[in-house]
Amino acid sequence: MFKSFERGWRILATAIAFSVFGAGGLLLGLVFFPLLNLYMKQNAKKTRIARLTVHYAFKLFIELMRRTGILRYRIKGIEKLNRQGLLILANHPTLIDVVFLISLIKNADCVVKAGLAKNPFTRGPIKGTDYICNDSGTQLLDDCIASLHASNNLVIFPEGTRTATDGTMKLQRGAANIALRGECNITPVTIRCTPLSLTRGLPWWKVPASRMIFTLDVGDDIAVAPFLAQANGETALAARQLTQHLHDYFLPEKPAHVGA
Repeated sequence: MFKSFERGWRILATAIAFSVFGAGGLLLGLVFFPLLNLYMKQNAKKTRIARLTVHYAFKLFIELMRRTGILRYRIKGIEKLNRQGLLILANHPTLIDVVFLISLIKNADCVVKAGLAKNPFTRGPIKGTDYICNDSGTQLLDDCIASLHASNNLVIFPEGTRTATDGTMKLQRGAANIALRGECNITPVTIRCTPLSLTRGLPWWKVPASRMIFTLDVGDDIAVAPFLAQANGETALAARQLTQHLHDYFLPEKPAHVGA
């Protein structure tokens, strides 16, 4: 009886949390960011304030999910994120991975799906923070490198979408090309969620039998120079090798599914 009640509460709490998230996105987009544009003309400072605002908003959202019993989390190596100009690559098991990462990074930039820039709940924050949309074609690579060289911490999910529920991963080479051409070492973050929930193809209301436990492990930097040296300076070959290395690094164990 108690387990049924507890699971029912987590379904309701999840609905409340995502409703708050959507309302917060609308409020930022319709009120806060227009006021910021009105009273602040310096673009660089305005972007910093916008990103800091989203950082704290996401921090509050994660705390809401924790306090309502939806999830628990532990973070290893968080001190490694207290630097500038980081290229942060992470695997992508759940819907809220980017929320977790930006809640830990005050000056985060990130590559987002173009569709989110048209979504009424996320359009305002994405425009206000000047996040990079993934529909800019060949310009995308240059925009990412420019962001890193401007000392932003750039968050990218090399898979481009959430990991399949069976744990198979297919990484795109774009993240490796950014690292190699921008001569930026990689700060890897491994994200694990047990039991697995909020994943691709799974409705939000299908909550697991017990609350989710997230583990975010910030690893040591992965140097890119050895991959270029091994490939004799051929960027395309180095990108393939680096992508395979990242695939092996992030490859999860067999996931624990919802209801297990």
